[in-house]
Amino acid sequence: MEADIPRVIYYLLLLLAIGGYLIAALRRRPGQALQQLMIWALIFLGIAAVAGIWPDVRAAILPSQSVTQSGRIELPVQADGHYYMKARVNGAEIDFVIDTGASQIVLTRADAARAGIDTGNLAYIGRAFTANGEVATAPVRLDSLTVGPFTDSNVAAVVNRGDLDTSLLGMSYLTRFGKVQFDDRRMTLER
Repeated sequence: MEADIPRVIYYLLLLLAIGGYLIAALRRRPGQALQQLMIWALIFLGIAAVAGIWPDVRAAILPSQSVTQSGRIELPVQADGHYYMKARVNGAEIDFVIDTGASQIVLTRADAARAGIDTGNLAYIGRAFTANGEVATAPVRLDSLTVGPFTDSNVAAVVNRGDLDTSLLGMSYLTRFGKVQFDDRRMTLER
């Protein structure tokens, strides 16, 4: 809390300086001062709006994943420093984060349900040790997992009983590729 005191003082002084200028300008030329105030308010709102929608604009401009004609999959690093991949699990599109620290494919309960897995009857007999501690996992078999032109059948995975935000694509899947390369903020997968 004490570390915030200088910042609060700075903002109060800035607000005092801007407020003092506005009061002086309003006394001299009220019409022009109000016009300038409105222009600056619109500029500020415009910048705030652009900052708020930037992730959506960035996603539309920069594709999150591409497949070349030769079947090479390219994944650009995202703003949070992770690589994400869209895959079809049993026909359902699921977003995965590439996790080289995970040994298996790990589905969230919600993604498992979307893929047609009956999450109510799973036996959580496995254990995984994560940065957030130990979690229970249930082994499952995926009928199909499709990424770009590649479809794998009868794929081993686990469903995480814990609070996982995004499903993980771990090393058991990445080792199916002959080449996994990180270069120029891009991950490339080739079979």
